[in-house]
Amino acid sequence: MTTTIQLRSIKKEDNPAIAQIIRTVMTEFECVGEGYSIEDPEVDTMCEAYDSPRHSYLVLEKKGKVVGGGGIGPLYGGEANTCELKKMYFSSEARGQGMGKKLVTTLLERAKKLGYQKCYLETVERMESANILYQKMGFKKLEGAMGDTGHCSCDSHYVREL
Repeated sequence: MTTTIQLRSIKKEDNPAIAQIIRTVMTEFECVGEGYSIEDPEVDTMCEAYDSPRHSYLVLEKKGKVVGGGGIGPLYGGEANTCELKKMYFSSEARGQGMGKKLVTTLLERAKKLGYQKCYLETVERMESANILYQKMGFKKLEGAMGDTGHCSCDSHYVREL
């Protein structure tokens, strides 16, 4: 029931739950080790990492439990008008319910308000549902990476005009 599902800004007390979701999902899809976002130092402090200008991180809460999240922020090493969709992961209980589309739509709206003109993201081919979602939402596949995210193990790169 949608009344039990909400998107909201991350709070400091959400950090452990989001870190656990990121680590669980990344491990599930064999995205562990150097070159993956699971190694980023911000994983344990997502609230603080996104408490900066031109950043936003939202959590998905279902019946009072954090079950996913995703954010935007400047693309490191990229143009000032380009943000990156980052750390978007859902626990298995939150998948397949249309929440990915809702989260991406909300984040893209926030990105526009923050002055971004493009949104970039990186993922892996084996996250098939995510790739399908991004393409349905107007993201175009790129030949290679943009910016300097440090995620050299990602094999799928997308960009979308806002």
